[in-house]
Amino acid sequence: MSSITKGHPQGLMTLFFSEMWERFCYYGMRVLLTLYLVKSLMKGDAEASLIYGAYTGLVYAAPILGGKMADKYLGYRYAVILGAILMAIGEFLILEGSEMFLMIGMGALIVGNGYFKANISTIVGKLYEDNDPRRDSGFTIFYIGINIGALLATTVVAYVGETYGFDKGFGLAGIGMLLGTFIFWSGRKNYAAAAGLNPTEAGLKKAIGPLNMVQVISIGSLLLIPLCYVLVLQNQVLDYILLGLFIYISYAMISAGAKEDQTSDKPIWKDRMIALIIFMVINITFWACFEQAGTSLTLFADRNVDREIMGWIMPASMTQFFNPFFIITFGSIFSIMWVKLSAIGKNPSIPMKFALGILQLAAGFLITKVGMMFVDDAFQVPLLTLFFLYMLHTTGELFLSPIGLSMVTKLSPKSMAGTAMGAWFLSFAIANYVGGKIASLTGGHGDSGEALSAAEGLDKYIGVFSTIGLVLVGISILIMIANKPLKKLMHGVE
Repeated sequence: MSSITKGHPQGLMTLFFSEMWERFCYYGMRVLLTLYLVKSLMKGDAEASLIYGAYTGLVYAAPILGGKMADKYLGYRYAVILGAILMAIGEFLILEGSEMFLMIGMGALIVGNGYFKANISTIVGKLYEDNDPRRDSGFTIFYIGINIGALLATTVVAYVGETYGFDKGFGLAGIGMLLGTFIFWSGRKNYAAAAGLNPTEAGLKKAIGPLNMVQVISIGSLLLIPLCYVLVLQNQVLDYILLGLFIYISYAMISAGAKEDQTSDKPIWKDRMIALIIFMVINITFWACFEQAGTSLTLFADRNVDREIMGWIMPASMTQFFNPFFIITFGSIFSIMWVKLSAIGKNPSIPMKFALGILQLAAGFLITKVGMMFVDDAFQVPLLTLFFLYMLHTTGELFLSPIGLSMVTKLSPKSMAGTAMGAWFLSFAIANYVGGKIASLTGGHGDSGEALSAAEGLDKYIGVFSTIGLVLVGISILIMIANKPLKKLMHGVE
């Protein structure tokens, strides 16, 4: 590892390992959640999927608030530590074993993730000067840390949770978070030079009685936990909240773009904002289908996939490890590939990359049709079905994910970079929530609630997955047709 990080600021490794263990904690919880809801808390597939969708949706919405609070009041270091402690508490609360404690624990994880996820990436960025050529490479190394954490969670936590009990898995994820907190705190000297680490003047001002703003926000964060509890349980409310936020943020971005155009020589910003909103919709489509991994695809693996490897049966949740494994395998190949294609002038445009990413996602779902040709007597498809499905989903992700964040910074004017990034995070939140709704259409129960047989369940899963695949093929073709108009709206952003 030291040879890879040679020439990078010292703080990068501290942040790499802190983030790695935080992702171990988050994915450790996520990898087991649907099976825990169905097998321990006896929820139906549809209800479990909707709870999962609401939880992951709120996890992605929370950084919008967490980032703003750190910018204005808390400073980045305090925000990350506050987030880490809340996440560890959340994991340990789940160990109590009841639905109420699961919901409170999920609330703490949502709020904690909002503070941690938004701000540790900001600290990484602040280790480098504005035009430092090492910045992209630094973020790539950091991204590897995220995926090592996810890989450890989807193997170790998944195995422990399903073999020795869900509580052991959740406990292990909590220990990972404590480890991440310890690394972040003990290595604080390494990233001390980064800007904006300390609470701001506004944060240190007295707000209520003897309490300053930092203390008020910290206490207020605890009050957000019951709110998350209600939103996860009464998740239909999120339909209106997320749609309202999307409409509001789209209007705000187009208005800000139009305003920027009045002071600029070339009227390009309004068009770019419209392009960004279109990409947000495409992003929602991709991730809503991709995020079947934690819900319908895990339940499908549990019921209709032959997971036996030389006498050992792989736990169903562990099939989620294919994604981080393929990201680590292919990630560096892809980053070199884009540079090489650029050099010979063959690098696909951003809309084409999105279209090709969605096409690969579609192919992954359609692979299940091929798996049906090799179904056994127990109505199970071979494990290779999921191997190839996740491989195509991951290559699709690599066409979309790394370019997304960079595209947002290029399409938005400096004056509203934060709002645009918040909007991009919101598209992930909506995607995860919609993903839960899509997953609720699959599952092992018929329309009247009766349990389906293995054969009926397999038919239902394959039917829904192939429909998703065909719809995605159509969307991909639409984006390819819209490539030129989209490029025109982007005004030269590559």
